[in-house]
Parts: sequence; structure tokens; C-alpha cells
Amino acid sequence: QVQLVESGGGLVQSGDSLRLSCSASIATFAYCAMAWFRQAPGKEREFVAAIDWRTFNTYYTDSVKGRFTISRENAEKTVYLQMNSLKPDDTAVYYCAAAFLYSGSNYYTASEYGYWGQGTQVTVSS
Repeated sequence: QVQLVESGGGLVQSGDSLRLSCSASIATFAYCAMAWFRQAPGKEREFVAAIDWRTFNTYYTDSVKGRFTISRENAEKTVYLQMNSLKPDDTAVYYCAAAFLYSGSNYYTASEYGYWGQGTQVTVSS
């Protein structure tokens, strides 16, 4: 089975930093576009960041540009999300997602990803 396991979430104060990790069990990790989505209570799942498997191009939603950085270590089968200058609006469950051999350009769309982790809670207090 494909397993994506997020870790690194927690309770922090506004302005603090967190680094989320997503460990994948799949041998084909290097061939997957990887992304982070988040879902706050009462809101739809929202795209946060993505990194392509071939070009390593990165994509971010406007609200996190300049604050969040997505990266990957293929040898470790892990994708990271470094989150700096956290705000209360960043509070959400953060989900890792993977799209095997992704050849499209709709990195922002949840339906493009076939594999999802269980999520890790990030709570940012004022």
C-alpha cells in the first residue's frame, strides 16, 4: 500500500516556525509530484504548496508566498514544508498528497492527487 505520513505539526504562537515532514512508503516517490493542502474548520481543503517530480518547480498559494517553502529529499522519500512567520489563519490540518508521474499543470487542485496522508494539526495562537 501507498502510505503518506505527516509529522511536525503542533501548537505555536504567531510569528513562530514549524517544519512539517511527509514520509512516503512508495518506491516511486521520485516520480511523484508532491503537495501540501490544508483544511481549517468550516472551510474547504485549500492548496498550500507543491513541488514537481521532474522539474522541481515549486508552487505556492498567495497567502503563504515568502513564508512557506516546500522541498523534497528523494533519497529519504520525504517532502517538507518549512513554515515561517506563522499566522492564526494558518491554523488547519495539513495534508500531504502525491500524484504519480504527474504530467499536468494543475498542481493547485486536490483532485489531481491520488494519494493522501492522514494529516497533521497545526495550530497558531495569537
